[in-house]
Amino acid sequence: MKNIPLLLMGCGGVGRQLLQHIVSCRSLHAKQGVHLRVVGVCDSKCLVVAPDVFTAELDDSFLLEVCRVKSNGSPLLTLGNFGACQVFTSPDVLLKVTDIGGLLGKSTGLAFVDCSASAETIGVLNRVVDFGCCVVLANKKPLTVSMVGAGLPAIASLNRIISSGDPVYRIIGSLSGTLGYVMSEVEDGKPFSQVVSAAKSLGYTEPDPRDDLGGMDVARKALILARLLGRRINLDDMKIESLYPEEMGPDVMPLEDFLANGLPLLDKNIEDRIKQASANGNVLRYVCLIDDTRCEVGIQEVPKDSALGRLRGSDNVLEIYSRCYEKQPLVIQGAGAGNDTTAAGVLADILDIQDLFPQPSVVHRGH
Repeated sequence: MKNIPLLLMGCGGVGRQLLQHIVSCRSLHAKQGVHLRVVGVCDSKCLVVAPDVFTAELDDSFLLEVCRVKSNGSPLLTLGNFGACQVFTSPDVLLKVTDIGGLLGKSTGLAFVDCSASAETIGVLNRVVDFGCCVVLANKKPLTVSMVGAGLPAIASLNRIISSGDPVYRIIGSLSGTLGYVMSEVEDGKPFSQVVSAAKSLGYTEPDPRDDLGGMDVARKALILARLLGRRINLDDMKIESLYPEEMGPDVMPLEDFLANGLPLLDKNIEDRIKQASANGNVLRYVCLIDDTRCEVGIQEVPKDSALGRLRGSDNVLEIYSRCYEKQPLVIQGAGAGNDTTAAGVLADILDIQDLFPQPSVVHRGH
């Protein structure tokens, strides 16, 4: 049995779903000869660690209790009865997390999993990589800061293409389930404001839809892909089209005012652009576009019969053009949102790197 020690940062929706996947997949992983030994979990205020990070683990009943407490919106610290576990609280959390990386990195190959949405983890990640830890991220922010180093298998697919010597010269994709839904709905003639309001009520958007409409989430994903292709750029180098003007931004216009009065003012422009695209035989999609000269995100006209043009609902679609995929691109399509999908991708990444870990050692499953 290969035992992979794992430390999780972030117990939000994705982090909780990952813990539930780990617990529910125990028998499956056992058949594969793998055991994921969760040695610690933390939120922004509290870190809970197994009594001996070299041999023990947080048992499954504890992990499920973490999920229950955090799903109620309570901090990890409210668990109260930690038994023999070690507990560290803010401001020592990130320091102790780094210490564990130093202890376990080269000796046991710790899998360091960041499911937070914080930029504060960047320093820790840099350190634990130096310690020999393997890092798996659902958090995009560490990969989109100044150059320091969803769910679709886009990165793995791109790496395979690049490693084969097949140069990728263009990537275009719809990488936001929210904006994919919005653009496909307005194509049917519905007002932009009505579609955004409906998306909010369905839970497709962030509590403030401007967090989606600003395009920054798509820009971060595009930047990661561009860097995979060797482009040495930062977010500041990119053209990012926001679907609302600065005067309607969160710092200027309250949310309720934006929803009631700001959104309807945007309907006419979107309607006109849809009509123009239709006259050209195209449809509108909010996409990332990466080629030799551009890395930008925004509304683009795409052919109706393309994978992007046929996109409906909240799926993500990525078209990759290379020497081998010149006339017909490699198309990757799948669910564009959801904690379950993202957590499953994280778990798959953890198992994919298992060959980097040392041979199994005797492990006591602490309680």
